[in-house]
Amino acid sequence: MAAALPHRPVLLAEALAELVVRPDGCYVDATFGRGGHAAAILESLGPTGSLLALDRDPAAGEWAKTGFRDDARFQFVQAAFSRLAEIIAGRGLDGRVNGILFDLGVSSPQLDDPARGFGFSRDGTLDMRMDPTRGNSAAEWLNRVGETELGRALVEFGEERFYRRIARAVVVARQQAPITTTARLADIVAAAVPTREPGKHPATRAFQAIRIVVNDELRELQAALPQAVRVLAPGGRLVVISFHSLEDRVVKRFMREQARGRELPPDLPVTGAPAGMTLRLVGRAVRPGAAEIAANPRARSARLRVAERL
Repeated sequence: MAAALPHRPVLLAEALAELVVRPDGCYVDATFGRGGHAAAILESLGPTGSLLALDRDPAAGEWAKTGFRDDARFQFVQAAFSRLAEIIAGRGLDGRVNGILFDLGVSSPQLDDPARGFGFSRDGTLDMRMDPTRGNSAAEWLNRVGETELGRALVEFGEERFYRRIARAVVVARQQAPITTTARLADIVAAAVPTREPGKHPATRAFQAIRIVVNDELRELQAALPQAVRVLAPGGRLVVISFHSLEDRVVKRFMREQARGRELPPDLPVTGAPAGMTLRLVGRAVRPGAAEIAANPRARSARLRVAERL
């Protein structure tokens, strides 16, 4: 039995329904977080089913040890999901996985911990790494990146319209003293932005962009999706929950391309399904209902997409 969850995961019932969990199936939770989706999958599995969970956050690993240690059907690996195929192959599960879930982005416990530096509701260390033991922190990157590169990141990964103003303000501010806390960065951004989006802190887009850069999130996702298709069994489900348009665009484009296969010139005498088709799209994007958004405002931007392995 899993321990009580520290938060309720977004689109829980919808994700579970789309995975179509078989009691004897083999499933992968590629973004364990604090185990909300994992606990629900385990409740649907029988004694011969199995769940493999991945997460690169050491705190997720600690939660898995304490919350799921008594369930023999469960395994946890601390790793980025871009290593999915390697980990699956090492367990002899290639082509035998019945469902894979990706719940992208930052979990509520990560956002709410000021020491992690993902949010700005409380002042904290400007870190933002999913795995704080690897790579450069947000502060290290922000205090050395060039103004042009910073502006490019803000507009590309945060879709920030005032990217030039913010990049200039950051460069000026760090000449006075290194930027090492979330509150200082949020104040710099807020002072540089001339207008505010209703209901959104002016630093929201900048924090998103910096976090994506620090964790290389989009490239991780682009690397993991083809691996997920390769390890799925025929009829296995790929379920992805995203929280911003950049992630959702990557997922939607990938699923559509895999469902369409290779496009050939229309005059070629080819019959049957196009080569390269690996997925069948299942329904449209699912969004949280009004009740879920009211209970958890962070769910408002979530989108769930599903495809099935051919």
